[in-house]
Order: sequence, then structure tokens, then C-alpha cells
Amino acid sequence: MQINESPRERLTPVQFRLLLQAAFTLFNIYVGIRFAAFLSWALGKSEVFVAKPGAVEGFLPISALLGLRQWLSTAEWDPVHPAGLTIFLAIVTMAFLFRKGFCAYICPVGFISNLIDRAGRRLKLSRVPRPWADYPLTGIKYLGVGFFSYTVFISMDLRSVQSFLTGPYNMVADAKMMAFFTDPSTTSLIVVTAIVLLSLVIRNAWCRYLCPYGALLGLFSWLSPTAVTRDEERCIGCGKCTKGCPGAIKVEEKKIVRSPECIGCMECVGHCPVDDCLTVKAAGRFRVHWLTVGICSVAVLLLFWGWAKLTGHWDSEMPPFMFKRMYSMFLGAV
Repeated sequence: MQINESPRERLTPVQFRLLLQAAFTLFNIYVGIRFAAFLSWALGKSEVFVAKPGAVEGFLPISALLGLRQWLSTAEWDPVHPAGLTIFLAIVTMAFLFRKGFCAYICPVGFISNLIDRAGRRLKLSRVPRPWADYPLTGIKYLGVGFFSYTVFISMDLRSVQSFLTGPYNMVADAKMMAFFTDPSTTSLIVVTAIVLLSLVIRNAWCRYLCPYGALLGLFSWLSPTAVTRDEERCIGCGKCTKGCPGAIKVEEKKIVRSPECIGCMECVGHCPVDDCLTVKAAGRFRVHWLTVGICSVAVLLLFWGWAKLTGHWDSEMPPFMFKRMYSMFLGAV
């Protein structure tokens, strides 16, 4: 058994994760700038036309869930926000194959949450709640995903779903979401501030307790063939893997990490001081490099994007002048 006091990799899992998260966050900022330019044209504030970027629809998970319901029932793709459904299916696919890769490497909110969590640890403020509090708090996000799933798939009939998807509110939902970031209300600022402060003192609070999207992906990742495995004979019980885990999973007590809270960030592997104690395996048998999870998660997203562009499932069927009319009619308060 070899215990390493120095890094074994030129690029560590922590560094790799931060690099990917930062890259996708910058990309989202670019998308936001492009969408703001499109809105400026649509609202008559600019004469320069900029095409609406489909990637902005990734911020509309509820619309995508409704689009999924319609597609499963009728085989019809959402014509208003087609990229939203494409992104949703890509994220679910990567969760099934490579754990919650979206949460670990791609989600910009996850990146911000990650930075706040690291700040809380450096300031020695971050804590992991006791099990009696941790389990009920974790249940909050599952209640959220249960509510949305019940509403979309059981409570609403197909006609109501289709009426919403083609209704004016859904057509301008992306612009409404944009306004949340560019012109937040006082209530929004208070809520966001409270979440930031909470995330400083409770490890990864948003992702672990409040994000229903993460809860849904966690259910799919439970079935993932990819998982971190622990060699019980090599393990020295130092607990560094658990201390490094954003989900506060007790990795040193598990042979195979299959928790729905595992996001596949591989930080436990990076923190382990023992060679080959923690490894990544597919189907419980085939060992793969820890980089595989992040790289393959990005590859899944790119494959879905390429397929959608080639098959017409990315850009909206609605002509720009129709969006222009809708934005002008329904965005007076934005």
C-alpha cells in the first residue's frame, strides 16, 4: 500500500471540476449577452437583429418537463422551446450513465454553490447537519420534484399541457427568467441572500436540500452503472474522502457509492491519500479513469446538441417576428 503526501496527478479532480464549471459559466454568460441582444431587438430598443440562442432554454426546466409530457403522449416536440427539451433529455441521460454530471461539471448555479461552499470551509463556518436534521432537510427537494411531477404527469390533462406550452406565458418565459437575473425584485434578493448565507454555514445547502432538478437527476443516477468503489483492504479510514465530498456522503463506510447525493465530482478520489483505494468502475467491473465522468458528461450534452441541430430540435419553429410580437405584448413589466 502506498500513501501519497503529494498530488498524484498534474490535474486533480478538484481543479478539473472547477475548470469545467468555470468554462460553462462563462458560456452561459455569453448566451445571456446574446439573448439580451435578441430581446433588445424584439422590444424595439435596437435595430440590430441577433438570433435567439437556443441554449437559454436550459433555464426553463418546468417548460421542459411539460414538453416531455407532451412528447411522451403525442410524439410531438415542443415547437416553442425545443432546445429546452433537448437539454433536459441530455441531462437525464448523463445522470443515468455518469451520475449527476450536470450538477458536478455543467450547472452554473452549481458552480456558484461550489464556490460559496469552499468559502464557508475556508472561513471554518461550514457544517454538516446531524442525521436527525440532515434527512428531513434532504427531503425538501424530493417533495419539490414530487410536486412538479404530480402536477405535470397526473394533475394536468394533455390539453392543459399543450395549452400552456403554446400560451403567451411560456412563450415569454425565457425573457421573464432573464429579468430575474437582470432586474430582481426585493423578495428575490432577500431569498438569494438567505440561500447564500445558508450555504456558507451548511455544506452545499442549495444542491443538497433545495434543488428539485438535482433531486430528479439523483433518482436517475441511482441506476447509473458508473460509481466510485472503495477497496476495504487498502482503506486506512482517514475520512478525507468524506471531508472532501460536497454531498457529505460517508464514503469511507461504503464499498460502492450509489447514493443519489453523489454528483460524480470525483473529489473523494482526489482527496484519498492511498493509491487505488478509491477508483471509478463501470458496471461494477470495468475500471475507468476519474476524468471519464466529466468528459463523457460533456460529450453527452454535445451529442444531443449536434443531433438537435441536424434534426431541427434546437431552434424554435416560431419565426422571430412572432417572438417580437409576443415580447412587445406581454413584457410591459419586464
